[in-house]
Amino acid sequence: MKAEHAARFREIRDKVENQQRLTLDDGLFLYDPEVPLQEVGQLANLVRERMNGNVGYFNINTHLNPTNVCVYRCRFCAFRSDLRDPKGYLMSDEQILARGQEATENGCTEMHIVGGLHHKQPYEWYRGIIELLHTNYPQIHLKAWTAVEINWFEFQTKKTKQWVLQDMQQAGLGSMPGGGAEIFHPEVRDQLCEHKADTHQWLQIHQTAHEVGLRTNCTMLYGHVEKAYHRIDHLLRLRDLQDKTGGFQVFIPLAFHPENTKLSDLKKPSALMDLRTVAVSRLMLDNVQHIKAYWIMLGIETAQAALAYGADDIDGTVRHELIYHDAGATTPQSLSVDYIKHLISEAGRDPIERDTVYNHVVRDQQDFTRWSSGEPVGASV
Repeated sequence: MKAEHAARFREIRDKVENQQRLTLDDGLFLYDPEVPLQEVGQLANLVRERMNGNVGYFNINTHLNPTNVCVYRCRFCAFRSDLRDPKGYLMSDEQILARGQEATENGCTEMHIVGGLHHKQPYEWYRGIIELLHTNYPQIHLKAWTAVEINWFEFQTKKTKQWVLQDMQQAGLGSMPGGGAEIFHPEVRDQLCEHKADTHQWLQIHQTAHEVGLRTNCTMLYGHVEKAYHRIDHLLRLRDLQDKTGGFQVFIPLAFHPENTKLSDLKKPSALMDLRTVAVSRLMLDNVQHIKAYWIMLGIETAQAALAYGADDIDGTVRHELIYHDAGATTPQSLSVDYIKHLISEAGRDPIERDTVYNHVVRDQQDFTRWSSGEPVGASV
């Protein structure tokens, strides 16, 4: 590292060691290729261990994408379909219940539910999915609907964000995923998805969710047309909202997969970029407790390495994931619990199963499918 870079990095290290907040300029510096990735990773690991100890969290979860028919045509999406396209589908109640039964039989604690905005399906159909699953499988935590979907439900019902979120809560909604954030800066967002919920709407919906008692995740889609400035700007906007509400429980950096999208001429981000983004995210988001290395998008090996670069969570078994596999993800469709534990242990971390809102999961020793939520994970760090 050049002398001036080394001096600047020492300043940032001093800030981090003294738990002082990093600035936009600090974040841009950490993205400079001249700054060794290993140094950035070691600094992020310092924060990771200070906040979360030596554990690596995982959960047992399944995905449900009730339809891929969507009114929007986001350039980065390979999942969506037109109504009359042969690949378009709409799941029946019987199919949805079968997925809930399968989840229960496999000991899943969470169902992650997102999909297309089907212009022929009323709001009541979306609400009905939550109610149907919650009524029949009440123990499974339903993490559902991105802010983009909530925004669509506002449009459908002509009701407020708060009304929609509370109505979904009454139906059985447990928390919200962080999808739809993409990149907040309008220079980039307008290129990717100009018609769907904008940055202001996304942030407002998550703020309202936090205010009505819903915990939510937050994300960033990187490795397409954005620059380092846009990534840091995105992280700072998330950090600002977290200062207000404290409602984000985990941040997930999402690596862009270009195959089968309208940006298929781009190269997917390298493993080095993936690890740097995980590390910089850990350093910038000093008020978000957890950073997830989502193995579906990063690949298993990179996600495992990310446990030394700021991440403390590797996601879960992830049955039936479609959105990123449609975009060319070559990772398996699901992983076994034993293999996930092995990955975490091999990385030198202690595997801990958690539920969606980061409580310890206590399994029945005689029957793996029977479980309960214990104390919050932070109590043992």
